[in-house]
Amino acid sequence: MQHAEKSKGIFYVPGHKKGKVGFQQHEPLAAIASLDATELTGLDDLHEPEGVIKEAQTLLAQWSKAQHSYFLVGGSTAGNLVMLLAAFQPGDVVFVQRNCHKSVLNGLELARLRPVFLAPDIHTQGQFATGISLSVVKKALRHYPDAKGIMLTNPNYYGISRDLKELITIMHEHNMVVLVDEAHGAHFGGDTRLPTNAIAMGADLVVQSAHKTLPALTMGAFLHSNSERIDEDQVKHYLQMIQSSSPSYPIMASLDVARNYVQHLSQKEYDGILADISSFREHLSQIATITVLQAEGNDELDPLKVTIQSVTGVSGFELQERLEAQGIYTELADSLNVLFILPLGKIENKERLLAIITNTLEQASRGDGELKRTCHTEIPEISPLSQPYESLRTMKKKKVLIADAVGCVAAEALIPYPPGIPLIAKGEVITKQQLHQFEALKRAGARFHGGQNRVITIYE
Repeated sequence: MQHAEKSKGIFYVPGHKKGKVGFQQHEPLAAIASLDATELTGLDDLHEPEGVIKEAQTLLAQWSKAQHSYFLVGGSTAGNLVMLLAAFQPGDVVFVQRNCHKSVLNGLELARLRPVFLAPDIHTQGQFATGISLSVVKKALRHYPDAKGIMLTNPNYYGISRDLKELITIMHEHNMVVLVDEAHGAHFGGDTRLPTNAIAMGADLVVQSAHKTLPALTMGAFLHSNSERIDEDQVKHYLQMIQSSSPSYPIMASLDVARNYVQHLSQKEYDGILADISSFREHLSQIATITVLQAEGNDELDPLKVTIQSVTGVSGFELQERLEAQGIYTELADSLNVLFILPLGKIENKERLLAIITNTLEQASRGDGELKRTCHTEIPEISPLSQPYESLRTMKKKKVLIADAVGCVAAEALIPYPPGIPLIAKGEVITKQQLHQFEALKRAGARFHGGQNRVITIYE
């Protein structure tokens, strides 16, 4: 921002010239564009930081208690790709939590790894995937003793977090590395009332989407490295390969703002934030037509995530539509649930918004009640791909109706989005149960990446 204030002659990219060209009728965008610079004197270089970016990343590492921390301008997607490419060699067997983000699948393919998918536990009421049990991990270790590591997702999209310390210890005892997609947990560890973050639990590489729960711009994320098991030169190599050579300075500046914000939140401020969230959750819990989900077993719930569910059979998609019709926009809906993500700060106009939400949800009192029996698919505890990615690249493909694809090998993923967790992964054999779930989700109003017009690409 200091550079923006002193800059007079603008004879460098980008072409909008700090918002002076083409933005005259778009004042809000022009304000952002005024901060949009390039690698000028004093602004440092993300891919070879020596000045202000290096200082900002060092402050991030100190706050995160990691050996090294990096700014990501391509979201946690970029971080997941970098982690998988840097930590493993082509052909390595890697355990992968089945409810991973689609970027993990892309990373597995790019790195030419041999994934073995591990089935997560299921939240009984919400019917969504949570974390992997130790028993499944131990069973996988017996079947695949040559595996090189594991890729975990914690917390899940709905804010359910699991203590990973014992799992990480077991993996390290087998000389395996632990990667964690902690996209929804960038704020973890800031207060004892929040779940513990993965770095504190001993993970080797961790990615966090700062923009999801901290005050950072969209696509802003963090990558943390905290292990001698990781070759840091490889991490830096793949960061340069995956990330843009023209990173967004507004995004990078916002990442430093986000770190500074969460680092300096006081105990009193946390007290106020968490009390505000608690009253929001308590108010929703008094609405007769819905229930507010809690964590189950030994899992923890991120206070910022509030998931509601109709008690009268109204689908999550319909609840979300009704809320949006009243100007209330939530993070996601599935066939059962609607997810609110609350701020790590004051909830503006809370009482007025709660009145609108209450009135809307009280009117959503009738549904068919059948969705609860169709929203979850039984999957094997341990499931490798049918073929290595290298073999899949040379196989012929064709398009068929999804209804005719049972028993075939998928050549594309079917991903309900949000949350971006694959129903069917590329290279998996399509089951009848997956087909039934696809149809149930489509009927309920889910949007999919892949499977357009109920047609899917398969390998011949």
